[in-house]
Amino acid sequence: MIMTANKPWKIYAIHHSHTDVGYTERQEKIQQYHVDFIRQALHIFREIESGRRPEWKGFKWVCETFWPIESFLKKASEQEKKEFEEAVRRGDIGLSGTYLNMSELIGKELLESMIGRIREYGESIQVPVTSAMTADITGFSWGYGQVLLDAGIQNMITCIHTHHSMFPLWKKQQPFWWEMPNGERLLTWNGEHYVFGNDLGLVPGLGGKYTIKDELDLSKGMTFEMAEIRIQRYVERLEQDGYAFRFAPVMFSGLPTDNSSPNAVVMDFIRQWNEKHGDRITIELATLDDFFAEVREHAENHPEDIPVHRGDWPDWWTDGVGSTPKHVQVYREAQRVYQKVRRLDPNGEIVSADAMKDMEYQLTLFAEHTWGYHSSVTEPWNPFVQELGLRKEAFAANASTAAHRALYDILEHKGDALLAPDRPMKFKMHNPFEYVQEDFAHFIMEGWHHDVIKNGFEVRDVNTGEVYTSQLRVAPRGVIVSIPVTLQPGEEKTIHIQALAPGKPGTAYQNDVVGSDRMMDLDISSDPRPFQVTSTYIDTPFVRIAWTKGAGITSWIDKRTSKDMLRSDRNHNAFTPVYDITRAPKVSDMYEVRRKMGRNRKGPDAEISVGVLTNVEIVTQGDVYGTVQLTFEVAGCSHYSLFVTAYANHPRVDVAVRMHKDSVWDPENLYISLPFGSLITSETEELWIDKMDALTRPRKDQLPGSLADYYCLGEGAAYVTEQAGVAIAMPDTPLIQLGSLDHQFRLLNGDAKLAQDPGHLYSWAMNNYWETNFTATLGGFYEFRYLVAWGEQLSTPEAAMNACRSMNAGILAWRTW
Repeated sequence: MIMTANKPWKIYAIHHSHTDVGYTERQEKIQQYHVDFIRQALHIFREIESGRRPEWKGFKWVCETFWPIESFLKKASEQEKKEFEEAVRRGDIGLSGTYLNMSELIGKELLESMIGRIREYGESIQVPVTSAMTADITGFSWGYGQVLLDAGIQNMITCIHTHHSMFPLWKKQQPFWWEMPNGERLLTWNGEHYVFGNDLGLVPGLGGKYTIKDELDLSKGMTFEMAEIRIQRYVERLEQDGYAFRFAPVMFSGLPTDNSSPNAVVMDFIRQWNEKHGDRITIELATLDDFFAEVREHAENHPEDIPVHRGDWPDWWTDGVGSTPKHVQVYREAQRVYQKVRRLDPNGEIVSADAMKDMEYQLTLFAEHTWGYHSSVTEPWNPFVQELGLRKEAFAANASTAAHRALYDILEHKGDALLAPDRPMKFKMHNPFEYVQEDFAHFIMEGWHHDVIKNGFEVRDVNTGEVYTSQLRVAPRGVIVSIPVTLQPGEEKTIHIQALAPGKPGTAYQNDVVGSDRMMDLDISSDPRPFQVTSTYIDTPFVRIAWTKGAGITSWIDKRTSKDMLRSDRNHNAFTPVYDITRAPKVSDMYEVRRKMGRNRKGPDAEISVGVLTNVEIVTQGDVYGTVQLTFEVAGCSHYSLFVTAYANHPRVDVAVRMHKDSVWDPENLYISLPFGSLITSETEELWIDKMDALTRPRKDQLPGSLADYYCLGEGAAYVTEQAGVAIAMPDTPLIQLGSLDHQFRLLNGDAKLAQDPGHLYSWAMNNYWETNFTATLGGFYEFRYLVAWGEQLSTPEAAMNACRSMNAGILAWRTW
């Protein structure tokens, strides 16, 4: 085979082990493997240095993530630590600026801390970490790149796995400058799959057909001659495709599996190859820094070959968060508590450094990209499947425990009045954030307080004497008093709940609107209450929400503008459930029916059910808020209802979606319609989301050729115009769907046909469609919250997203003496 240029080709072979925690083994066994892999690499270097294995000279090993190194350093002897450091300094072991391969669940502050561990280690051995690699995962929040740059990482290479996904830019093996919101750029190489080098034949006998589908018969193993065919054919194909470089990176593992050991036998293949073909194609083991040195040299001489792309890089595999919705809910709350802890105790005076590290570790291990054991769907009853699933979920529970323990320790230090006789009904409220919180504080007290305040009470500011509008609600084993409050950044207030003397009882009122049957079902325009909750609508000074039997919520009128905030072109009404199921012909087809879905998340014969409103019940109405329950019938759920709470003094509505989800093995999805986006008639209206604190417009601020159907949010979504905005905070369910809910050929970002797609907004609450490691059943009880605020004060994406952050975080309050 004759190459088209004089300069020989170079294949940079990057030898690593894909870190995948919990897909193939117990998490602690995987950790043990990776510690031993480093020891095996050190053994190879000893054999080379001793002269016993000179044929292995040139061997290099790349630690794909820092988690194995951190685990190794905890168990290694001083001699092993020294050998490892020396190997890194020599360039025989390469470091990567990734802690683990992460899902988009991880928040910016947490990622900064975990990447900080890598940076600190590199600095401690005088080897700055400047390059990073990821394997398997299929996208990154826009803020992810900024975190890397802030940590001194200048280069990133990806090994995208196109199972139910696709690479961006319409092609792979393509470098580009990934531009961040502030204009900084990360040199990024959009590469091949992480075992592509194995399939090319770099490790004798261990090639396969996972990434290369061709005519070769590998039943007796990969031979050198087969590798010749594949490698030369691959290089030729790149050239035919107009590939601009005379070099390419190829990742490979020592064994054909995730979590694989180093394998020095690759040096035998490389030596044989270079002796025979080195004049045309050379193969060289390399670290990430070795490879990127060549890329940067090329960039200096031929800048036109490396384009600039700006925007978000949505992760196709982020849909995994919908497969464990209960534990994701716990995780997201734990991460919010973690953020409060960092602000309340910034210098670690109360919460120890070790406690913080453990909290961060638990949070990170849950946000790692593996959702369960590889046969979770095909054998869901298997005790090993059950065990590994619980272990994964335990990271969320452990993170919640660690975060709340830290918060309670801080509050105790701040004078939290723990359970004791004669505690006054006093509470402190505190805003630990850098933005204003205009919200509702909820003060939880034990049940016996009800007898004290049931006949009347007031909530008074201890310092100013201001009396707050308040409302009492009886809750399980207690009572909750709620007030509207505004707190400036860092502000703290103290309130006192005081019982009032019971008022003089009346015999009868001339204007009674409640009948002797204790039902209030008259629409009285002169009703003095600030708002009305009826069986067909809620009406406050700010909004009128109406619903009809069958259809559900049909209008959401902003009373200050008299405009309906719901889209007129919507397919489904507000908060209506949309359920689909793709039935497997038989139990043995549970795997195959899912595999065939490709980049759809359902089959072409999916059965779709739209929720039907069947019942309405008024729950409560007071001076602060009123609540109505709307119950729907929808397939896949034994119960589905909305608890809609509107507030008297603020343009805000909270919707709690409560459901009893049936246990279903067939692949299924549940969406919740959020058809907002018609605040006013304006061409300037845009949808904004936050991607690791980077404000992003889906389908506008993202890479060409990237996913355009669904996204993983940090805090929520907002429709914003120059005059006003509507913010939809989503504390529990981070996935949104914009693409069509139908099975069809999917459109990628930048496709001209995407301009005709209306982008209807849905919360994608849950799914179990993946054929390997998703939880097979979603059955159980759930409550998902959606907090909606709107108005002129939300006319910028920054203000709207801060409103989402504030509503999700809630007002921090504790009992005080």
